Amino acid sequence: MKKIGILGGVGWASTVDYYRAIAEGAGRYHAERGHGSPLPIPPMTIESVTQARTRALRGVAGDEASWADFDAVFRDALLTLERAGCDFGIIASNTPHARLHAIRQGVSMPILSIFDATAEATAGTGASRALVLGTTVTMQATNYANRLAAEGIAANERLPEPEISQMQAMIDSDFYGGASDIARARLLAFCDKHASPGTAILLACTELPLAFPNHLDDPVFEADGHLFVNPSAAHVAAALKEALM
Repeated sequence: MKKIGILGGVGWASTVDYYRAIAEGAGRYHAERGHGSPLPIPPMTIESVTQARTRALRGVAGDEASWADFDAVFRDALLTLERAGCDFGIIASNTPHARLHAIRQGVSMPILSIFDATAEATAGTGASRALVLGTTVTMQATNYANRLAAEGIAANERLPEPEISQMQAMIDSDFYGGASDIARARLLAFCDKHASPGTAILLACTELPLAFPNHLDDPVFEADGHLFVNPSAAHVAAALKEALM
């Protein structure tokens, strides 16, 4: 099995869930093939950055130079994983993927994109429209929209800035470190307001799927009258596929 490098810490709850999902997924894979206990899992190294620091280093949309310090933190973490002998890396967070084109510069090991994994999972639903929910960086960027367009899926027009700020505040106050019943109710109210019937809702912040604990490992699922795509689960599935090749 290939060794996986996990860049985590943005935030810690999703980092834990990535590790769990990879380990359990590998266990199921080997159990189905008759392997006895203890079930093998891929070797993994986690390099955790500090979310309070990276949040303070966020740049301004459209100003590449303003992101230099933010990019450097993640690049250094990936280089640490590379030196640890990882065969490929994954970033257990949506937000830094908006800067992946810059972060991966100078990094030799492959980095699996959450955009690619999510677009493929969304295409499998048959939906022609998608609503991307996540941090301010994710919702302001066009990365998801561009990748979904390649699959024939139109991402909803960007929400007004106050609505994007509301989603960021929800993530910070209700989802950091977990998700309560109140957090789930607030998320569903946001979805009811902004997602038209037939829209695939991308839970494009690794904390948001925590509102649906029964679907943490499902790349696609239906709940409360909505069709959801879980980018974290799609990303984990892609990492498992690569590690077990």
